[in-house]
Amino acid sequence: MDIKEIQNLIKFVAKSGASEVKLEMDDVKITIRTGADDKGDSTTYVQQIPMNAPVAQAMPAAAPAAPAAPVTTEAAPAATEDSKYITIKSPIIGTFYRKPSPDKPVFVEVGSSIGEGDVLCVIEAMKLFNEIESEVSGKIVKILVDDASPVEFDQPLFLVDPS
Repeated sequence: MDIKEIQNLIKFVAKSGASEVKLEMDDVKITIRTGADDKGDSTTYVQQIPMNAPVAQAMPAAAPAAPAAPVTTEAAPAATEDSKYITIKSPIIGTFYRKPSPDKPVFVEVGSSIGEGDVLCVIEAMKLFNEIESEVSGKIVKILVDDASPVEFDQPLFLVDPS
């Protein structure tokens, strides 16, 4: 992970409103804490982990993967119920907005009919507002993200019934 990626991560965490984020990768451990007094200050700790770490330290990192398996199996039945719907996913990381501006109406509601090229929402990334257009025609069944929430790349935003 290079310094530019760390700086982007700090900016994203500061904008998201989270008070603390911890990220552990193979050889890097990062903790980002934002100030609770709305100053916008953030503290970053980057710790380099030795490559020849004992096996006992590597084991706890693998342990959390075990509880994740039951969660995946529980999510599978829900996915089969929604399999007839098309999922529209976020093409970028940013902040999801349902309206073009605070005083305007929302782009789409549940039950709205949409066509290819219709604007569904905007995602703000680095002070740029990107209109997200539909690539399918159909009817909005579910909006999966709250307004003004941070979204990740490839995160599901809408469920659309193509029929």
